[in-house]
Amino acid sequence: MEGQTRGVPTLFVLPFIQVVVGALLFLSLLFGQREITALTLLVFVMTGGTKLWAMKSLRGLQCRLMVDKRKMFANETLTVRVHAENGKLLPLLLQLKVAVHPTLHPSPGETVLTKETSLLWYQRFHCQWELIARRRGVHQIGPLYLFAGDPFAFFSQREKAGDSYHILVYPRLVPLKSFPLPRHDFFGCPGDKSPVNDPVYILGTRDYQPGQCAKYIHWKASARHNILQEKVFEPTKQEKLLLVVDVKQFAEANARKQFERTLEVVASLALKLDRGGHAVGLVTNGVLTGGGSSIVPVARSHRQLPALLEVLARLEMKPQMGLMEMMRSSLDLPWGISGAYFSYEEDGEIAAVEQYFTNRKTPVVFFVCHLKSSAEKERPKLRREIRRTEDLYIEALPSKPGNIFDS
Repeated sequence: MEGQTRGVPTLFVLPFIQVVVGALLFLSLLFGQREITALTLLVFVMTGGTKLWAMKSLRGLQCRLMVDKRKMFANETLTVRVHAENGKLLPLLLQLKVAVHPTLHPSPGETVLTKETSLLWYQRFHCQWELIARRRGVHQIGPLYLFAGDPFAFFSQREKAGDSYHILVYPRLVPLKSFPLPRHDFFGCPGDKSPVNDPVYILGTRDYQPGQCAKYIHWKASARHNILQEKVFEPTKQEKLLLVVDVKQFAEANARKQFERTLEVVASLALKLDRGGHAVGLVTNGVLTGGGSSIVPVARSHRQLPALLEVLARLEMKPQMGLMEMMRSSLDLPWGISGAYFSYEEDGEIAAVEQYFTNRKTPVVFFVCHLKSSAEKERPKLRREIRRTEDLYIEALPSKPGNIFDS
């Protein structure tokens, strides 16, 4: 973008031609040729006037680059708008160029959106493009470059207007088959009818009800509200699931397609659990675009799903450390949760992960993209069955997710 210039539509703006015209003017004055003198003077006035016109063309010109959303799912449509206003008496020619990521451009391989127009005095102009996010990730739109000049397009001035937008594209949502997840009820009594509250997850506080156990009184909240408050707990039947994604195996196998498909399953499963009122968390050993933590603790709130989907959108197929090393050093695994582990294939890491969860009395289910045959390397001995990630798919077009963050 920095090296782009507009074409020269006339020879009279070239330095060599201007020297020739200047010599012709000198000779015409020397020999008294009035017609030639008038013609050469007209050329100089025209080129000088249009150059001055172009130099003033950007003054009073206001342009804004806008997008209708900054977070979206793959295959959704994004609208990019540009508003321009010529706030002066001088008309001009205007060319707009917007840099976009190749995966957002309507034409594959292109990286620039272009629009040309002419603006009269105090005239406004609006244009827009419909883009489709063909791949998840963090994609940039902008900056907006302005090329303004005289009406003859002899000269032009360039200016960068506004900042860039970073568009967060979540993984594509896919329909999933129903399958039983491993459950771990902390007190072994199902449902809301359990006589014992689960002390692991606190939903909030409420006014103290007479007859409730005094150990559930929230003393800090009581002091703040100047009235006794008691803790409100989540029911024990609520599923609390930790999603684990091992990036290292995908990177070693260079399995980009399988990696993206796995993230689609993880995102769809997280959405399904969140809409079902369950608590969900995520841990992965991959590097995030722009930095940040790759661990989302298990919880249930209106901020949980956006935080989890953002990690999946920013996740690169590049490991920052071993999965077990990260889990042992950074993961605080609470009681009463279950685990779902996703990786590329069976290896010794799966046995280590199962041992890690077994030591913490946490059930876990394993999903891999590639199952080893009996003729291949001996499988790790696991207590639980290993399933294929592809078996979770329903071969049908997914419905539009809509705005899942309204609730």
